[in-house]
Amino acid sequence: MKPFAYVRPERTEEAIAYLAAHPDARFLAGGTNLVDLMKLGVTDPPLLVDLGALPLDGVARTPDGGLLIGATARNSDVAAHPDVRTRYPVLSQALLAGASPQLRNAATTGGNLLQRTRCPYFQDTSTPCNKRLPGSGCPAREGVHRDLAVLGHSTHCVATHPSDMAVALAALDAEVRLRGAGGERTVPVTAFHRLPDDRPDLDTVAAPGELITGVTLPAPPAGALSAYRKARDRTSYAFALVSAALVLTVEDGQVGHAALAFGGLAHKPWRARAAEEVLRGAPATTDTFQRAADAELAAAEPLRDNGFKVRLARNLAVSLLGDLASRAAAAAP
Repeated sequence: MKPFAYVRPERTEEAIAYLAAHPDARFLAGGTNLVDLMKLGVTDPPLLVDLGALPLDGVARTPDGGLLIGATARNSDVAAHPDVRTRYPVLSQALLAGASPQLRNAATTGGNLLQRTRCPYFQDTSTPCNKRLPGSGCPAREGVHRDLAVLGHSTHCVATHPSDMAVALAALDAEVRLRGAGGERTVPVTAFHRLPDDRPDLDTVAAPGELITGVTLPAPPAGALSAYRKARDRTSYAFALVSAALVLTVEDGQVGHAALAFGGLAHKPWRARAAEEVLRGAPATTDTFQRAADAELAAAEPLRDNGFKVRLARNLAVSLLGDLASRAAAAAP
């Protein structure tokens, strides 16, 4: 038994002050990841600062027509929110593809963004892991890596980020709101998570003690369709082998807005910028979609046992692009 202290502040400033005074403390939201890691011995914070009493659980439209989702809003509530379902269906679908109903009822927006990898070596304290103990090594590179990264990895880490929600947020050009002792700032979701490089222990660009207070979504592009698709080993309660989130507009048979993000391929949600360059202004055809996927995945560096992920990602992206393009054509006057 490892004892720890517990507090439940009612003001955001108070929660931030606890972390400033106790740098080794951790914020606790739904606890669906942090508590598991504490049970496994991966982390043992001396103090948990429960965020459950903070007024950060709302979902509301912003003055510019976007949406603000509070950091402690539950995944199930966000997925069911009318504005999310009608204006940002890719986000609702991504949330419903994650975990189980019981976990979605507990998990929060901020916690989902901060969840840590499910790489088996990270979760097993009897093995080395640079993410858990920098400099100890990455046995996954030569060991069990079927589910791990093919893009953006390094010699220090091949772990993948497990979130479904974050992939949808990357395609939606969402921003993360952070607040710490030094004030407030916003960071694009696409820049919030880090690639491993030589410091895989640093998952995000959040400074020590900074608290996620919410996520903002811009207004959807006019006429945009969006969807999330996930390939996994079983149809429920499984992390993505590959997933794809897409926001797309098509007019007169040509692609206008195109925002594509992959999950399950990298240490962070992977925004497919090269694919988007091929798509924009091009005919909405299967040939274009295949060229776009190939342009993005040309940078892939699969390991011994996960090369299938590259083919799977290509097929998933082409299929999703084709489906949304067909829907756009059917809805055209």
